[in-house]
Amino acid sequence: MTTQVAHCPALFLTAPASNQGKTTITAALARYFTEQGKVVRVFKTGPDYLDPQILAQASKQPVEQLDIWMAGDEYCQKMLFDAAQEADLILVEGAMGMFDGEPSSADLAARFNIPAAIVMDVKGMAQTAAAVATGLANFRNDVKVAGLIANRCGSERHAQLIRDALPEDLPLLISLKRDDEVTLPERHLGLVQASEVGDELEECFTAAVRWLTQTEDQTLLTLPEPVAFYAPEQTVVEQDIGTPLAGKTIAIAKDEAFSFIYDANLRVLEKLGAAVTFFSPLYDQQLPQADALWLPGGYPELHAQKLSQNSAMLDQIQTFFAAGKPILAECGGMLYSLETLTDLESNTYPMLGLLKGDGAMRGKRGCQGMQTAPLPEGDIRGHAHHRSLSENTPEPLSHGRRQRHPAPGEAIYREKGLTASYLHLFFASNFAATAALFKGA
Repeated sequence: MTTQVAHCPALFLTAPASNQGKTTITAALARYFTEQGKVVRVFKTGPDYLDPQILAQASKQPVEQLDIWMAGDEYCQKMLFDAAQEADLILVEGAMGMFDGEPSSADLAARFNIPAAIVMDVKGMAQTAAAVATGLANFRNDVKVAGLIANRCGSERHAQLIRDALPEDLPLLISLKRDDEVTLPERHLGLVQASEVGDELEECFTAAVRWLTQTEDQTLLTLPEPVAFYAPEQTVVEQDIGTPLAGKTIAIAKDEAFSFIYDANLRVLEKLGAAVTFFSPLYDQQLPQADALWLPGGYPELHAQKLSQNSAMLDQIQTFFAAGKPILAECGGMLYSLETLTDLESNTYPMLGLLKGDGAMRGKRGCQGMQTAPLPEGDIRGHAHHRSLSENTPEPLSHGRRQRHPAPGEAIYREKGLTASYLHLFFASNFAATAALFKGA
């Protein structure tokens, strides 16, 4: 059987560390080529909820998360192959530093033969930027590096010093001057949710396109060479266990307080036969008719007072829980399920009380990492990222298994039909377990 192949120009944006400007530059490129009439599909490395919202607005296309460990090699291959069939350009934004994590951004770029552009904040250095870029480019021989993007460059003289110090096979793709107009807005725990600052983001994108085009280096504004993307022979997306959730409706919390929802998870639920509907714990007085609930992550701590005051919604979710129906509560959804929640100003508010315990924010200290949730229904992979703690909780059902560390991961609780944890689950890692989780006993 002949393997299907699709060719599409592609570029992987990586960096020596976080906070180098990857998201800003990826968004700027996506908007620039979109305005040229190109279909730009953007992917984000790792389990990220906020950057994809911004990149989706910039590209006017859906943005998928790619992670070889969490989603699987075949899943990532299928997503890229599908995108290559419809897009004029594929952009992948890396996470953290180029070689950080297992698998790293470099692993993903190497696996799919996508050339990498190194984004570096060059403020305070010149020839050293070239040395660092050269070291990154030559650290492994399976990663093809297209060149350097010098961000926050002070002047053309500054750019020239970097350009002259780079080896011939590592060009300076573009030098970008410091410009506060293109800085993406930030707020709680990092970047804001795009839905909250849509107009402000549009102003940033307009400034960013101008920022890209007002430089002497224009190499980055030319489409890169096409990359061959192959259809996988067997993909996790094609798990065929039938439609065990046929006839079931899953109600999903979605508003400013709860928004950490992978599109991939919604596709899995629909593939399993479920109908999905959305409701707002902040504003709605009526819970939709449903067979199961999903309370995803988000920022309930920013809306704790309003959540606590919506007594009609609290009562209906409590009644749903008392009936023993399935509820999945992830991270922010778990905080909402506890008895109380204390925000960053030390104000404490009553919550649902489905699970004994109290949640509290703890400032800048956080917990994150890839973990597997060992559930009675089966293992589901996911990740944790939170800056809160929960106390006075009951004995957990189990703990997450960390990717590479023997210490117990996040506690997983089971109370009646409620499954609650800090873990954000990636449903495509196990269709059968996901179906059983939402189907309930």
